[in-house]
Amino acid sequence: MFTTRVSAATLSDHVTRIARPLATMTTTTRPRAALVPRASHDSTLFALDFDGVVCDSVGESSLSAWKHGVELWPDVFDTPHAAREKPRVLEELRAVRPVVETGYENTTLARALLERLDGYSVDEILADWDNMSGGLMSKWSLDRATMVEAFGRIRDEWIQTDFDGWLAPNALYPGVAEAVLAAQARSDSAVKIVTTKQARFATAIMAKMGGITIAEEDMFSTTVSGIPKTEVLKTLGVDGSNPRKIFVEDKLSTLEKVCKADGLDDWELFLVDWGYNTATERARAAANPRIEVIGVDAFITLLRSG
Repeated sequence: MFTTRVSAATLSDHVTRIARPLATMTTTTRPRAALVPRASHDSTLFALDFDGVVCDSVGESSLSAWKHGVELWPDVFDTPHAAREKPRVLEELRAVRPVVETGYENTTLARALLERLDGYSVDEILADWDNMSGGLMSKWSLDRATMVEAFGRIRDEWIQTDFDGWLAPNALYPGVAEAVLAAQARSDSAVKIVTTKQARFATAIMAKMGGITIAEEDMFSTTVSGIPKTEVLKTLGVDGSNPRKIFVEDKLSTLEKVCKADGLDDWELFLVDWGYNTATERARAAANPRIEVIGVDAFITLLRSG
């Protein structure tokens, strides 16, 4: 059995911070047979993505990308023209957020959008970013490891000099913090965070904005480790306890990789309808027998009693 870190009484002391209305976050979903365990288990293991499931972080990641751009290409980003174009670029970065796997990609996207590169409109990026990304890295002679380090350092410097300013553009989705706390309060469940975000940033946001404490051993950052989420999942729930395994994501491509991976058939897969995905992706997920698309009410029910 799992031990609890948060008492049930703690739940009433936490209110999720909401930065803006979320029109895409629905409270209804189709009937969910998948909410009923497939087999008899005496515990439940939740593996949750962070950005797009727990946190709406696109505002902060876009501003961090802009800061990174100013440092990397001051002749492009630190100009009167760039200042005039910044609101448009930030808006378009939100629109293309579904394609981003790792934070530094926001920086290359920001430059492509700022310069209105031919072939890099919002629609074209959404359609084919996987093939475009490498081309921009080559075009500007960029190295992934260096970009990851620099993007993390930009955030660290922002946190150190203006923590509240860094925190403000982030938001926890309505109801999600309470649901995570409820799952932690259960004696029969455990919550893991499996994310491409660097762990220290996700930890700070959850603690400050939702009162959620995730132990270091329960936080898995694939950006730093280089270990893909499919491999992380293979290491969870293998201690002989045979828990019900639930993986919640907002990125369809990640769930599709899990579907194809060996040794992950025992994971139940859920795509949230409020994160960084598109209507087309949600429709594709709904057609996949391994994936269930859920709204916030179903998510809360799942974490409280699933």
